[in-house]
Amino acid sequence: MININTVKASDFSMDYFKFGAGPRNMVILPGLSVQSVMGSADAVADAFTMAVNDFTVYTIDRRKELPPEYSVYDMARDTAEVIKQLGLSDIYLFGASQGGMIAMTIAIEYPELVKKLALASTSSHVTDEQFESLNKWIELAKKGDKEGLYLYFGKMVYPPAVFEQFRDYFINSAKTVTDDELRRFIIIANGAKNFNVTDRLKDIRCPVMTTGTFEDEVLDSDATMEIAEQLDEEHEFKLYMYTGLGHASFDTAPDYKKRVYDFFME
Repeated sequence: MININTVKASDFSMDYFKFGAGPRNMVILPGLSVQSVMGSADAVADAFTMAVNDFTVYTIDRRKELPPEYSVYDMARDTAEVIKQLGLSDIYLFGASQGGMIAMTIAIEYPELVKKLALASTSSHVTDEQFESLNKWIELAKKGDKEGLYLYFGKMVYPPAVFEQFRDYFINSAKTVTDDELRRFIIIANGAKNFNVTDRLKDIRCPVMTTGTFEDEVLDSDATMEIAEQLDEEHEFKLYMYTGLGHASFDTAPDYKKRVYDFFME
């Protein structure tokens, strides 16, 4: 059983968990979810078993005390403060979906913290069209339709076969969602609106690997390609595209965690 720890900053606190005992520090920033990834600590650790001898792995949540509006830029600032308070630098930073947006921003604004950057199914520029998926989730959350939210979220994030396999799981999980979790989800999801760091991607100094999927129903594969267009001339940039695995290819691709691990070990 992995313990959940809390960092207390000047005006907020943030939960995290860690596993592994390696000399290098990996930080995972999860994507948007209806319920916190802190409840899946053991599953995350199991998925990165191959890394525990080479890395000490930290998975960091969003802040506990959310203001009414909380942009990705704010999330990046607060997460960077927590990383500093944990005494970490030269980190191997992995961000998925909205976590990738936060990770990119940290790599741009706090280059001294990041040694390597891995991005999954993310966007450097959330267009109005890309925000449409998030907005549909937000509307369901505002209505208090917990089952509808979980089912539509799962349908958009996972390929059809995976969604059908886990439909009952989504329905059962929805029954455990609290009103406070819906409130948090709305604020955090809204934080991606108007996010745009495309023009600053070339300020990233570290090696970058970005991955996506051609059938991304949430952000579209164009989002990954936009990042690649900005960074593909960099000699330490890697791109890999999956087929048929949905937005959450970072969960559904059997080789995904090993791909991140190999990139960080190079």
